Amino acid sequence: MKSRCRLKLEAFVGLGANLGNPRRTFGKALDLVSVFGDVIAVSRLYRSSPYGFQDQPDFVNAVAKILTELSPPDFLRQLHGVEDALGKEVIHANGPRMIDLDLLLHGDMIIESEQLSLPHPRIPERDFVLVPLVEIAPDHCHPVTGERVSDMLQNLENRHLLDHPEDWLPDILSLKGDITS
Repeated sequence: MKSRCRLKLEAFVGLGANLGNPRRTFGKALDLVSVFGDVIAVSRLYRSSPYGFQDQPDFVNAVAKILTELSPPDFLRQLHGVEDALGKEVIHANGPRMIDLDLLLHGDMIIESEQLSLPHPRIPERDFVLVPLVEIAPDHCHPVTGERVSDMLQNLENRHLLDHPEDWLPDILSLKGDITS
């Protein structure tokens, strides 16, 4: 009997946190993600002012590119398991948190359901997502608009990023796979 090859798709995951030590939490998150996907690229860390609820600490954000055989719903379930393992608690929408993992893109899939919206509907309006995404995949095209993410960033009006990005790859080099920025 012949075994079938499984196609791996590129998924992009946004990482965000403003409680605890985001750098350490992101490293742990990516280590857990590497169990069900190949982490192949990670952006630098970007600091941003809070989005939505303002009375909270600044956020740290990054984007990771992951190869996965999982379907989008299965991949999202695994991401929620990582968040649970790392102590995510949602006090209120856009509120402070230890970790937030957003499935931004999964191949060129377009899905709209109660559990999942792909691509993530707010990619075009968030510089704290677009800037790290452009860093690791500048020519990636948004599956709905067909626009390159680098062009989306150029057209963005509202800005939340606060300062220069911070390198952090040495903290996660223990991960499996070839991680580049």
